[in-house]
Amino acid sequence: MGTFRSIVFSSVIAGFTVGLIVTGLQQFGTVPLILKAEVFEKAVEAHQGAHAAASPQETVASHSHSDHVHAAEAWEPRDGLERNAYTAAANVLTAIGFALLLAGFFSVRSGATGESVSWHEGLMWGLAGFVVFTIAPGIGLPPELPGVPTAPLLSRQIWWGVAALATAAGLGLVVFRRSVPASIAGLMLIVLPHLIGAPELEHVDTNVPSSLSHQFVVAVTLTSLVFWSVLGGLTSIAFAYFDGESVKRHQLRA
Repeated sequence: MGTFRSIVFSSVIAGFTVGLIVTGLQQFGTVPLILKAEVFEKAVEAHQGAHAAASPQETVASHSHSDHVHAAEAWEPRDGLERNAYTAAANVLTAIGFALLLAGFFSVRSGATGESVSWHEGLMWGLAGFVVFTIAPGIGLPPELPGVPTAPLLSRQIWWGVAALATAAGLGLVVFRRSVPASIAGLMLIVLPHLIGAPELEHVDTNVPSSLSHQFVVAVTLTSLVFWSVLGGLTSIAFAYFDGESVKRHQLRA
């Protein structure tokens, strides 16, 4: 029970802190780029609406398509404070979820070695998460701005999941097995999703500048690097503290 409490407490503290830090970074990095891209996206929608209005033969089809789009659209928070609040909540929940995963690994690791996980080892675990969940999937499916057409969502989700799982398994074989056959198998797993290829459109027609898309990829990648680095280090520190306190309480009771 003490280990479980240590995992939960350390994950909540680290996840809440990192979620707020990342939210602050996004306000200066990714959010301005998204808002700029939405201007281009809305300009295209306005142009298409004016074109449909000027073409009576396309009016019926246009209204039908518009009704379908509006029916498929999900609720979105209003710009400003409400949107930022939901973004912060999503970041905090995501960080807590990944911190639980890291703390679980730290618990297994410390139980096997008998020693607490140090902050620099936690940092390495965080960087491994950065490679698994950002770098590997991002090579085939880089982050896209609003207004940039993409392949169907389901196929992208499947490929992203396969790439992340294959990279995690490959890194595990390379780092923990430490043998030539295991390393070769691990590298093959890491490369395999990219040999298959990520789903993509044959033709991408967008008015969003490529320079803006490039800036967005860089901003997302750097933000993710901060996310995983701080999350790994902070979770390891918090887990070591709570786990140590749990051991002390157990010794006092004994």
